[in-house]
Amino acid sequence: METILALVRDYGMAVYVLLFGYCALKSGSLPLFAGYAAQAGALDVAGVAAASFAGGYLGDEARFALARRYGDGLAKGRPRLARIMENGKRLLAQYGVAYVFLYRYPKGMRTIGALPLGLTDMRWPVFTALNGASATLWAGLLVGAGYVFGQQIERAVASNWAAGSVILLAAFLALTGLAWWRVSRLSAREPAATGSVAGQ
Repeated sequence: METILALVRDYGMAVYVLLFGYCALKSGSLPLFAGYAAQAGALDVAGVAAASFAGGYLGDEARFALARRYGDGLAKGRPRLARIMENGKRLLAQYGVAYVFLYRYPKGMRTIGALPLGLTDMRWPVFTALNGASATLWAGLLVGAGYVFGQQIERAVASNWAAGSVILLAAFLALTGLAWWRVSRLSAREPAATGSVAGQ
C-alpha cells in the first residue's frame, strides 16, 4: 500500500500509465494494491480496473502478434526445435482455451504466456476474444479483491504472495508436463497407425 501511495504522491495521474505498463509486462501484486488504494480513496477504482485490463489485454495481443509474425522462423534449420514446437502446437490445440485463462496467474508465466499461442493455428479473432475474457477476469479478480478486502489482502500478500506464486507455478508446470506427455504419446502413435493403414 505504501508503494502505491508513494507513486500517487510522486506521479499523480501518471500512476495509471505506470499501472498499465506494469500489467502489460507481468502479473504481480500491483493491481491488488491499486484496488486497495482505490478503496482508501487515493485512486479511482474504475481507472485502476481499466488500466489493469488494458495492460493485460494489449500486452498479450502484442506478444501474440510477435510470435505469429516471427515464430516460425525460429524452427528453420532446427529439426529438434521444430519437433518441440509441433508438440506444443498439438498441446495448445487441445488445451489452448484453458491455457489462456490460466497462464496469467503463476509467477513468471504471464510475461511469455501468449507467445506459444501465436505459434499455433488459433485464429486471431478467437485469441482476441479469449484474451479479452481472460484479461477481464484477471483484472476483476485482482482489483476487486484489493478493493473489497483491503488490509487482509495486504497482510496475505506480504506474508504468502511469493510462496503462493511458486505453488501456482509448480502446479501449472505439473499439469503442463502431464498434458505434454499425453500429447507426445498420441503423436508417437500416429506414425505407427498411419504405417499400419498404409500396409493394408
